[in-house]
Amino acid sequence: MSKTTMKILLYIFLWLLPSCLSLDNGLALTPPMGWLTWERFRCITDCKKYPQECISEALIKRTTDIMVKEGYLAAGYNYIAIDDCWLEKQRDANNRMVADRHRFPSGMKALADYVSI
Repeated sequence: MSKTTMKILLYIFLWLLPSCLSLDNGLALTPPMGWLTWERFRCITDCKKYPQECISEALIKRTTDIMVKEGYLAAGYNYIAIDDCWLEKQRDANNRMVADRHRFPSGMKALADYVSI
């Protein structure tokens, strides 16, 4: 087979490839879109020094409200994730991780309920 024939076959294959790999089922029409604490705030946990930037219940609620108010939800953003730096340094009596009681005074369940409304 000549090099020209091989190139033509390769181009045809590459042209057909996208239609072969996608399903027309309505799923993933946009990429997963959300907000992650780590993207902007890394592991800022000192709420006395950085009250507006520390990973806390207030930050997550404020971000949730902004996402709804400014149209991010309508644009397809559908999750908020607290990547890291949300927990106490010590586990509870059952050896489970627990949210920092000072930065998340209502607990994670209440915060998740707030975000999902």
